[in-house]
Amino acid sequence: MTYQAYPPYQGPPPYGYGGPPQPMSPGGQPLADFGNRLLAYIIDSAILGAVIMLIFLPVYGFYLYGVMNSVDATDPNPFGDVIGPFLIIYAGIFLVDLILLYLYHVEYMHRGGQTLGKKIMKLKVVPIDPNLRLTRGMAAKRYVVETICGLVVPMFSYLDGFWQLWDKPYQQTLHDKFAETVVVKVGP
Repeated sequence: MTYQAYPPYQGPPPYGYGGPPQPMSPGGQPLADFGNRLLAYIIDSAILGAVIMLIFLPVYGFYLYGVMNSVDATDPNPFGDVIGPFLIIYAGIFLVDLILLYLYHVEYMHRGGQTLGKKIMKLKVVPIDPNLRLTRGMAAKRYVVETICGLVVPMFSYLDGFWQLWDKPYQQTLHDKFAETVVVKVGP
C-alpha cells in the first residue's frame, strides 16, 4: 500500500473565511461603509426637516389665512400682495435652515463627533490624525463643503456623497478630505 504525500498545512487563507479585511482608519477603527453613512444622512435630514416643518407650518398657515382674507376679487393685480410676503417667508425659511444646519452639523457634532443619525447608526467623525481631536474648525469645514458647496455647485452633493465609494484607503467624501476627517464605526 502506498501513501500519497500531502504538502504541509499552511494555515487558513490570507483573508480567513470572511472575505477581505475591513478597511481601517489611521487610528485602527473600522471605517463606516456607504450604506450606514447614507442611512445616518437620511435620519439627520428627516429630523431637520421635521424641525423646519414644526417651525414654519404655523407661519405658512397664518400667511395663507391672511392672504385668503385680504385678496380682493376686483383687484386687477392681486399677486403683488401675495408674492412679496411669500418670498420674504421663503427667504426666512432658507436662512433659518442654514442656521439650523450649522448648529446641528457643527456645534452638535463638534461636542462628540456625532449627529443623532450617526449615533443611531453607531458612527463617529474623527480626525484622520489619531493624535488630534475633532475641532469646531474641522466640523465647520465639513459643513461648508457639504452644505454651501452643495447649494452653489449643481450635482456637487451627489459627487460628494458617492466619492467615498472609490476613495482609497479611507473611504472619505470630499467634505471629509477638506476637513481631514474620516467616519468610523463605534459599535457593532
